[in-house]
Amino acid sequence: MRSTLPARLGTWIVALVVGAFYGLAGTIAHAFTLGWFPLGLLLAAVGCAALLLAVRLLTGDRWATLSTGLGMMLATLVFSGSGPGGSVIVPQTGLATAWTFAVPILVAVLVAWPDRTRATT
Repeated sequence: MRSTLPARLGTWIVALVVGAFYGLAGTIAHAFTLGWFPLGLLLAAVGCAALLLAVRLLTGDRWATLSTGLGMMLATLVFSGSGPGGSVIVPQTGLATAWTFAVPILVAVLVAWPDRTRATT
């Protein structure tokens, strides 16, 4: 049974906001390392992937997953640039570049993943 349009729009808006929070947290935390190991990047990527997967599985809606991913990418974009005073939250490092590419790749994979719940017989 399909949801009504207002319910779907509400779901997409909530998904966008939650994705933005995860994107912000990942953007801030991705630079944490334990010695040589990029623990922050790993935890941020796993957390964002888990959220995208949960939204995809719980809603069964690619658009809700895409909305979550757009929130993540928007937060990454906004907080990766320099602020009005010239301050930079994310310095240009290899970890920052990996984080910048990891988010859209995760979103693309989880949105494009085939839907196996409606298998044809």
